[in-house]
Order: sequence, then C-alpha cells, then structure tokens
Amino acid sequence: MSRWSPSRSVRVRLTLWYAGALAAILILYAAGVYLFLRQNLYTELDRQLHDDFEVAEEILERDANGAIRRRVHRDGHEENEEQPLRGLEVWSRDVRLLYREGPEDLRLPRPDLPGAGGVEVGTVASLSGVRMRIRGAPYAVGGEAVLIRVARSEARLRHELDEFLAGMALGLPLAVVLACAGGYLLAARALAPVGRMATRARTITAERLAERLPVDNPDDELGQLGTVFNETLARLERSFETLRRFTADAAHELRTPLTALKSVGEVGLRDSENEAAWREVIGSMLEEADRLARLVDTLLVLTRADSKKVEVHSERLDLLSFARELVALLEVLADEKGQSIAVEGGERVVAFADPLVLRRAVINVIDNAIKYSPRDSRIRVVVSRREAEALLEVIDHGPGIPEEHRDRIFERFYRVDKARSRETGGVGLGLAIARWAVEANGGRIEVESQVGEGSRFRIRLPVAQRKIASETKGGQSS
Repeated sequence: MSRWSPSRSVRVRLTLWYAGALAAILILYAAGVYLFLRQNLYTELDRQLHDDFEVAEEILERDANGAIRRRVHRDGHEENEEQPLRGLEVWSRDVRLLYREGPEDLRLPRPDLPGAGGVEVGTVASLSGVRMRIRGAPYAVGGEAVLIRVARSEARLRHELDEFLAGMALGLPLAVVLACAGGYLLAARALAPVGRMATRARTITAERLAERLPVDNPDDELGQLGTVFNETLARLERSFETLRRFTADAAHELRTPLTALKSVGEVGLRDSENEAAWREVIGSMLEEADRLARLVDTLLVLTRADSKKVEVHSERLDLLSFARELVALLEVLADEKGQSIAVEGGERVVAFADPLVLRRAVINVIDNAIKYSPRDSRIRVVVSRREAEALLEVIDHGPGIPEEHRDRIFERFYRVDKARSRETGGVGLGLAIARWAVEANGGRIEVESQVGEGSRFRIRLPVAQRKIASETKGGQSS
C-alpha cells in the first residue's frame, strides 16, 4: 500500500485551494480598503487646506495696507486642534518670502513657479524632512501679486495608514490560519461520505457484488457518484450472474450429448456382433454429434456477437420477398406436423438491414413457432410498414408464454418448459440469437402472448430511405 502523502489528499488540496483563494480575496480587499482610506484621508486633508487658504485670504485681505501681516499674531510652534493654520507662507513674484507663520520645522522649500496661474496641490518635504501637504495659488494683496501657500503635516494621516497596515499585517495571516483550520474541518466533513464509500468498496469482490455503497444524500454530487457506482455494481452483478448461468447451462447442454455418445458407445460394445445394432449405434452417435456441433456453432456465434466481431453490411431489403424465401426453406418442417405457413403483406416494404444476419433471426423465430405450435395449426408471417419502421410478425397458435417468463425468453439457455424444449431439440439459444441479429441491424424484437391462445413475435427494422440506397452499415471486422 502506498504511503499517505498530503499532496495526494483531496482534503488537504481543497483546504490549500480554499486558503489561497481566501488569502487572495482578503489581500485584494485590504488593498482596496487601504486605497479608499488613503484617498479619503487626503481628501479630508485637502479640504482642511482649502479652509486654511480661505482663512488666509480673508486675513491678508483685511490687513493689506501696504505691508503684509496678520491682524492677530498667533505663535504656532505646537500643533493643536484649535489652530486652523499649520503653516502659511507668502512669496513675491521675485521669489522673496514676504510673510511666514508656523513651526520652524514646517518651513517649506522655495516654490518652483511663484505667481503662476492655477492651484498647486501636492505633497512636499519640508526643509527639516517633514512630509507636508500644501496648497498654493496666486493672490493680489494691496495691488501686489503674491503666491500664498498653506501647509499641513501628513504625520497624523501617515499614522492612521500605518495603524491600518499593522492591523492588516496581523489580521490577514490570522484570518488565513483560521480559514485553513475551518476549511480543513469542513472538507473533512464534506468528504466523510467518500471515506465510507471507499471503505465499503474495498469489501466488494466478485463473490460480494450484492454489496452497495452507502449513499447519504442521492441528490448531491457525491450522492450521484455513489448512485452511479451502485448502478454499475448492479449491472456487473447481473452480468456475472448471466455469465455464471451461461457457463452452467453450457456445461449442462454439452454434457448431455456427450453422455449420450458415451452411453450409446457402451451399448455398442456390449452388442458388438450384431451389425444392425452397430448401425443403430453409429446413427445415434452421429445424431448426437450433429446436435453437439450445432450447439457449439451457436455458442461461437454468440461469442463473436458479444465481442462485436460479426460484420453487418446493411442494404435495401425487400422484406416481403425475403420472408417468402425463408418460409419456403422451412415449409418442409411444417409439413411434417401438418402445419401451414402463410406469408401476408400488401405494399412493398423495403427495410435497411443485412440479409445474412437478419435471416438468423427470422429463421429462429419461425422455427420456434413450428416447434411449439400444435399439429395441423396455421402460422402467419405478416409484413407491413408503420411510419419509419418495417415490421415482420410471426403469429402462431401455440401454448403461449406466461407473463412471468416473457421478459426472460430472450436470455441464453432460458426455456419456459425445459422438458418440452428437450423433446423438440431446443437448447434455449434461438431467441437469444434472434434478438442479437435484430439489434445488430438497428431494430428490436418484442413478443405479445396469451396463454392457451398463442404468441406474436414482432421484429421492427428501420425503413430504407432512397438517399441511402447505396450506403452500407458496417460493424467491426473479425
């Protein structure tokens, strides 16, 4: 037995797939939340800068009397929530700092384009290395064009983003680990029926084909798999039973003529001086040998049919003429019992079938009717067409077939009345060959019967179409 490997375990693979998919989803989700949070924080910071800029405009406009200064001086060396401005600078067109307010570590670098049109919004580093968010725009104070720049530190924003990343760095692995544990348990529970099925399947052998896999829920995927496997087991059980019965019946049928040959030979040895007795012995032996040869030939036909080695070459076949030809061959058997065989049919019916294969079916069905019909009775062979099917029916007035036997008469070696079958020389293979021959031609055979009134065997074949008049249908070559 091979050693268990985690890579071979469906449970482990499902858990890893689940954990990997969840980790990818969580990472994408965390990245999305991070970008959303970052955007919101910058938007809020830009809004605050916009408010700061408006305050600066109001103050500078009110105090513009030749010198740029504020009405109320605020010494802003420490950040507090009540102070609306974190940093304010006013630059002239010739890049001279006219006014500045705020902590010394928030001193901004010289502007690149002082007095240019448009609003400047971005992130820069102060001269001391502090990351600052700035907003700058040209403005006129006392008739002089200047550049106003307001700034706020990004320290609080960066702190909030770092806290979020730290939480994600701790929470994501923990979530994945918990998901792995939960996924493993869920996979174990979901795959538990597979384990029970595997345990039961190991106990099923050729001698225990009646065993079935346990199916908890036939509607889910695993239940459907178990149901299909059980159906396969049922078919195998029937096939094995048919094979066992076929082997036993074949051995029995072969033993009967061999026993007869042995008995006749022993009788001949005891009466070796009587020439007439010898002739009778030899005749009986030849009769049994002929019966044995027919049986072996029939078994070979069925064996080749099972292995799909019988060629089937379909062609356009006039079914009425075909039936008359076969009835002419079998009339001598009917005459021995005083029976009459009538072929009935109106319009010309053309089937698409292999005449050599189909003749086995028709001959066996008609021969079966002759054997089991009473003396001086009438057998009818009716040819007709029904929609896209060509029908050939053999109707007799025999003893009929009880309902419990009708589904099995096409099985090999199956006989309704074993004693009567032996009297007529039948071994229970004629109808089995008939069914194979009909199905090989794309048709089907069925029976209707009433006990004490007779039986009707109906062969259904595909009707030949004009456009396939030259086509042939081939099986596998032997």
